[in-house]
Formats: sequence, structure tokens, C-alpha cells
Amino acid sequence: MYFVLDKDMIEKEIVAHLPKQSRGFPPTVPEVEIVNAILYKLKSGVHWNLLPVGALFSGKPLSWQSVYHHFRKWSVSGAWKSCWTGLLERHGDRLDLSSVDLDGSHTPAIRGGQCVEYQGRKKRKTTNALYLTDRQGLPLAMSEPVSGNHNDLFDIEVQFEVVTATLEDAHISVEGLFMNADAGFDSKDFRSVCAEKEVHANICLNKRNGSTDDRNEYFDQELYDERYAVERTNAWMDSFRSLLNRFDTTIESWKGFNYLAFMVIALKKFTKKK
Repeated sequence: MYFVLDKDMIEKEIVAHLPKQSRGFPPTVPEVEIVNAILYKLKSGVHWNLLPVGALFSGKPLSWQSVYHHFRKWSVSGAWKSCWTGLLERHGDRLDLSSVDLDGSHTPAIRGGQCVEYQGRKKRKTTNALYLTDRQGLPLAMSEPVSGNHNDLFDIEVQFEVVTATLEDAHISVEGLFMNADAGFDSKDFRSVCAEKEVHANICLNKRNGSTDDRNEYFDQELYDERYAVERTNAWMDSFRSLLNRFDTTIESWKGFNYLAFMVIALKKFTKKK
């Protein structure tokens, strides 16, 4: 039977922290195998109706519709995000928060859906979201997805609050963090938001905002050069075929797959380090 992650790891780090249903019939198969089937979908990008359930369950398999039902149930309830913040809290000592990186990412939306609009640079409809990573490139948090016609600074006060709230839910303080961001984030409003949270924003100066010689904002080029780590994160995320192109039409499902990818990347990294 194929496992994306070690069976015991799925049981300990994910299944143990999923909400237990209080009504209805319990699953007829182990929840660890249901989660593994969802992870297989995440990694392979196979359509739900082509999910090889016969190879993913040790006994009588669930139908693909049942696997999808469980995924949607946990996505809508916010269970995947709760699992992620819990994992961050338990393994906070393995994170490298000497600095963090913020970056936006546009994902092609093949079937349309919520928060989808045409994006000129990609020449197709996309969804845009902000991602925060640690110094190793491990993903930490994501913003609420927005339509692809919006740039990274759209509603930045609200979106940055969502990102930092994820860390705070995991009892990770944002005060004193050094954060790299590219020139697309160079705005007075965003710098003010960072200052209010006592985040040291190391943002590359945007020449469109005036001559860089006349500005006195903090910028450390040597620290900014470490930002390559977030590009590596983007490559890791693209290895999950369900994230490379967005087929899910609902935002809850899209965020659910993202948080599952966060967990897989982190758990594999933590295991390797150990």
C-alpha cells in the first residue's frame, strides 16, 4: 500500500489532531488511510474520480466520493489549518526564525471558481496568495487567497494580519522578526503595518517610488540575498501537482491543500534533521 508519509507519522501528527465527529456513523476504514488517500491526491494531482482507492486502502476501500467528502468536511471546518498551527507549536524549536521571507504567488486556475480573475503577466486566470517562510524555506503561513488581477499589496493590512495571526495561534511571537520582501511590497502602508507589529521589514526599494538615493528606509542587502530560500519553497510547493495548477473551485479546498502541503514539507524536513 502506497504512503505519501510514514503511516505512524500521519497518525501521530495529523489524524490525532483532527476533530472527532459527534454525530453520524464513524468511518468504516482507519482515518490514517483516508488522510493518506487525500495526500496522494495532493501529490499526484490525479482527478478525484481517478483516485486508485484499491491501492490506498488495506481492506475494503472507500469510494472516491467518500474520500472527497472527508476532505471537504475537514477543509470547511478549518481542521487542516488547526493541524498545521498545532504542528508548528509542537515543533517550534526546529524552525529557523533568524529571518523570514514574504512572497506572493499566482496559481493558474484551470476551472475558475472563487477568487479567480485574469492576470496579465501569466496571460490566464489565476489566484494570488502571500506565503511566509522561515530561513530554511519551510512554509509558515499563508494569506487569504485573492483574485489574480490584484497585486501583492492588495488589502495588505488585512492579509498581513491573517499571516501573523497564524504564527500567533502557534504561540510564535512576531515581535522582532526580520522579514525580507521584494520591491513589490515597497509601500508606506505596508511598512507602517510591519512597524506596528515590531517586525523589521527588509524590503527592497522600488525605483518606481522615487530615487533610492534620497530614501532612508532600513535595507540590508546581505540579509536580502538570503531570500533565495523562498524561491526554493515555491519549487517544493510546485512538486504537489494539485497546487501547481488549481482545479478546486472553492477557497476552502484550495487552502486545505496548501496546509496539507505545509505539513508534508515540514514533517519530511523534521524527520531528515532528526
